[in-house]
Amino acid sequence: MPDRSPPLELSWSGHSDVGRFRQNNEDTFLGLQFDGHEMQYLGKHGSSSLQSTDFVFAVSDGMGGKAAGEFASKITIEQTTRLLPRSFRQSASGLSSGFSDVLEELLAKIHKAISDLGRAYEECRGMGATLSLAWFTPGWLYFAHVGDSRIYYLPKTGPMKQLTHDHTRPGWLRRRGEINEREARNHPAKNSLQQSLGSEFQFLEPQIGAVGCEPGDRFLICSDGLVDGIWDHHLEDLLRDGATAQTIVEEAVQTSGRDNTTAVIIDFPVDP
Repeated sequence: MPDRSPPLELSWSGHSDVGRFRQNNEDTFLGLQFDGHEMQYLGKHGSSSLQSTDFVFAVSDGMGGKAAGEFASKITIEQTTRLLPRSFRQSASGLSSGFSDVLEELLAKIHKAISDLGRAYEECRGMGATLSLAWFTPGWLYFAHVGDSRIYYLPKTGPMKQLTHDHTRPGWLRRRGEINEREARNHPAKNSLQQSLGSEFQFLEPQIGAVGCEPGDRFLICSDGLVDGIWDHHLEDLLRDGATAQTIVEEAVQTSGRDNTTAVIIDFPVDP
């Protein structure tokens, strides 16, 4: 665990837009505050303390055509809301050794729930969802990820980092240094997921990780519609300048707007 005193105050903002061409919004985002006894849904923006509760923020992008994609992302968020608060007691007693098991189990249960519906109902066949989830406890972010939504980390000092891997062919090529951001954007397989919750994937291989949090850090969770409209270097500038979720979503929609666009920003204010 970090030697420093962990930041105990955080603030957040979230915003989602259907975009300029889609008729329905298949993106869903979640803000949740919970302890071992109760949970509370969070509004689109606010601030609170980590003194006695944990926080979860997540973005899910559904797929499947008609209303199935919207349904899949809502199932993902509902399952997260139902299952994750049960694990608070493990967090309170020191989760550092077991958080990956908790998150892997959560994603496996969501994957099964969506897959079972897809097999049971013709209108749900082939539906799936991405999930990028950030669980904040004092001093730490634990994250779980499947698909091509993203979690970015902007430390108080130093460059912005993309914590999550895009589970696509161009995402893999870019991590290997074989293509750049522009080539990844224009790659013909950029929308073909190699991992998602539900859909046709039998075996799930989520990305699980952890990052220490300090005052002045910012985190962004977003759907792929956001990065379709904003290049990484400009996104870093916006976050460094204190942009809210609504500000960056509106800019992405104005620039592109070809897809649903969602963002959640979490801040750890610098101590006065």
